[in-house]
Amino acid sequence: MRPRDDQRSERGLDRADAADAIAEGVRGVGPGEIPARLCAVAVELLPVTGASVSLQSDGMPVQLGASSAQAAYVTEIQATLGDGPCQSAAASGTPVLACDLTTGRDAQRWPVFAQQATAAGVRAVYSMPLGNDTVCVGTLDLYRDTPGDLNSRDLRMARLVAGMMTVALMALPHAEEAGELGDERWLSGLAADHDHVYQATGMIMAQLGVATDEALARLRAHAFAHGRTALDVAHDVVAHRLRLDQA
Repeated sequence: MRPRDDQRSERGLDRADAADAIAEGVRGVGPGEIPARLCAVAVELLPVTGASVSLQSDGMPVQLGASSAQAAYVTEIQATLGDGPCQSAAASGTPVLACDLTTGRDAQRWPVFAQQATAAGVRAVYSMPLGNDTVCVGTLDLYRDTPGDLNSRDLRMARLVAGMMTVALMALPHAEEAGELGDERWLSGLAADHDHVYQATGMIMAQLGVATDEALARLRAHAFAHGRTALDVAHDVVAHRLRLDQA
């Protein structure tokens, strides 16, 4: 068994490595680019092929940035289904490690998500909660194209990156600190695209005479039935290209 002092030393080195990598990764970039850069740093530090970061809003993950189009797409799958490791991590406030989406327990726990994720080339997902011991504000989702566990050092590094990412995201200027209206440098502007989801939900409520939860469920169901993301369908609803009472 490794001496306790050596373990503490290793943890200190991990923290220093993560801090240095994050500082270098975001150096010289504007606030709007920071989430995607942080995701790219996570991919550099960990044995994963993609990463995304999302905040939770009314039970739905709102994506702020991703390291790749694949990572962004798989995150949107979870938002569309309302199910997946990131939803479980946000609900529990603890890491959720789906080490093999191709078979076994993980594939059975999220069967539809597992099928769609593997079709997109993702075989394992590790979701780290963002926040503190009492509040989870979102998740860092790590994706890998092969099944497998994270070893103890990788899991520790993933937790460190999630903690530092929480601090970095919360330090971004918010709306009241921004300059002109429409200035998307502040945190809420990063998720402006998802405003269409909430706008579309309101329109569906009016069209169908249903409550908010039902309207969002209808939006998700239509997206799933047509092989699209909830965000894509929301864009069509807001642009009056689609009415769910006529679909």
